[in-house]
Amino acid sequence: MAQRFGGKFSPGTPDPKGDLPPAHPFDGKQPLKGAGRARFMGIAALVFLPAAFTGSPRQLMFGLGATALLLAAAFLTREGLKAHAAYDQRKVARRPAFPRKIFGSVLTGAALVVGGLMNHDGLLYPLLFGVAGAALHFNTFGADPLRDKGAEGIDTFQTDRVARAVDEAEKHLTAMRDAILRANDRQLEGRVDRFTAAARQLFRTVEEDPRDLTAARKYLSVYLMGARDATVKFADLYARSRDAQARGDYLALLDDLETTFADRSRRLLSDNRSDLDVEISVLRDRLKAEA
Repeated sequence: MAQRFGGKFSPGTPDPKGDLPPAHPFDGKQPLKGAGRARFMGIAALVFLPAAFTGSPRQLMFGLGATALLLAAAFLTREGLKAHAAYDQRKVARRPAFPRKIFGSVLTGAALVVGGLMNHDGLLYPLLFGVAGAALHFNTFGADPLRDKGAEGIDTFQTDRVARAVDEAEKHLTAMRDAILRANDRQLEGRVDRFTAAARQLFRTVEEDPRDLTAARKYLSVYLMGARDATVKFADLYARSRDAQARGDYLALLDDLETTFADRSRRLLSDNRSDLDVEISVLRDRLKAEA
């Protein structure tokens, strides 16, 4: 859907005085590596269709099967790339429960085997095509993360608690970003992105020290859940009425939330530094006593 462009000097833009500077739409975002190649896989799946619909019933059956398998492989590969990117961004993360990219390689090989059977009665050449295709897919996109990250030397129970809490918090942020799109307002979308960045800074702080989860749990659950619900209701209202007062109240809410989350992150970091100073002081006193 087309959106109206807005900026600092565009007509009808609210006065930014007193507001925080607008966030760049790409702050905290990185391009998804390999997304273009995964998209090309989906397009390449269509090459089987002309031969399928112009050939014999055998070719139709195998052609449709190869197309479906390759489309499924492209979908799994793209989802695997997203999961891998999220894994890389976190300091503490669990390995994906389902290795999507690896299964994408398997499906790619299977698609080429089925596609090869369209014009070959024997299995030798289709199997060679399939093995080559699966190997090329694996070499291009790599494997999924196969082990947990950041769990070395840390209580597994604590890291699992943190990983689950961050997963739920990320779902709330995703719901907020999806809901605000209905408002069809680029400035609001950027403002939600900036709050998302502040919230994720708190996530990373908790991941670095899982002991902070108790102090930050209400921020990762109660506050984010409330922000999600408020965003959904505001987006529905603003899409219908373009209520300026509601817009101002919502922006003020995001300002308060961002300030609160940033303050909690600073406090947790300060507490962690205080704990480190105590440990260093105690250790130095012991070394002096033994000298």
